[in-house]
Amino acid sequence: MHVIITDARLARSRAIHLSGTRLLLLALLMSLVLMACTAAMYHWLFMQGARAAWPSGMAAHAGATQGDADEQNRLMRANLDAMARKVGEMQARVMQLESLGDRVMGLAGMPPVSAAKPPGQGGALVSGRPLDLADLQATLDDLARVTDQRVDLMTVVESRLFDQRIRKHMVPTQQPVLDRLAGSSFGWRIDPVTGQSALHTGLDFPAEPGTPILAAAGGVVVTQEYHPAYGNMVEVDHGNQLVTRYAHASKTWVKRGDLVRRGQKIAAVGSTGRSTGPHLHFEVLVQGVPQDPQKFLLAGAGGAGGAAQRVAAAGVTTEVQRMGR
Repeated sequence: MHVIITDARLARSRAIHLSGTRLLLLALLMSLVLMACTAAMYHWLFMQGARAAWPSGMAAHAGATQGDADEQNRLMRANLDAMARKVGEMQARVMQLESLGDRVMGLAGMPPVSAAKPPGQGGALVSGRPLDLADLQATLDDLARVTDQRVDLMTVVESRLFDQRIRKHMVPTQQPVLDRLAGSSFGWRIDPVTGQSALHTGLDFPAEPGTPILAAAGGVVVTQEYHPAYGNMVEVDHGNQLVTRYAHASKTWVKRGDLVRRGQKIAAVGSTGRSTGPHLHFEVLVQGVPQDPQKFLLAGAGGAGGAAQRVAAAGVTTEVQRMGR
């Protein structure tokens, strides 16, 4: 193909020879240019329709972004489900901690603390930024770790307090005769019958006949019999080879094998056996060896014997400090 281009103003012409290959390349180039122009026009119309809220444009835009929105919704639902499970676990731990706290407060003799109103908080805002999901997850993880530590700590404290309370009820610190002072103390004295020096192995509590005799601590009755020297006698085993003896009773209200609690009425004051008048002869034996009962009774009254309670409290404090680390 020959193409002749004539310039009238310059009075000359130019001939261009186009072969088949050149014609094909020219047609291909024009097609590419046309396609590029069409794509540019379509893109411009599409964006204009999306900005102007044309119905067809909105539908096309929604169709293009629907896949991304579905994926984002799926991920969001998965994150929300995970957070809901975490919050549920935290609620269960908090309820467990509150229950433990109430029991520990009860063992310590204090009223439970109401957790209905949250504690006040405040302070200057130094810097702030929006809380994202990663920060919230980290906060919940830290809270769960601290809650687990507090639960373990409260469990140890509850166990020690419960053990201390049990031991307190199994140690003879209850006055066996209420509102009565000891008339004859533990140790060497002049025997009221022979007039000779003799070891008095207990405390004597003078009282009117029939006055209730109370168990100095909880335990099991191991002896209930008449003894030539002690008269009507009751012995209570409190465990750890600790036994209390109540002698010269007029009547006994328990028998061998009975379980008795601290402060329970087990007998009545009398003057049976080797006695010069109505009174209670009270003994404390550790591994069969008589001990001064006044030391135990003073511990119950918060006197010098309170050192044992301070030692137990120190053990709890040491355990708390160890768990805190």
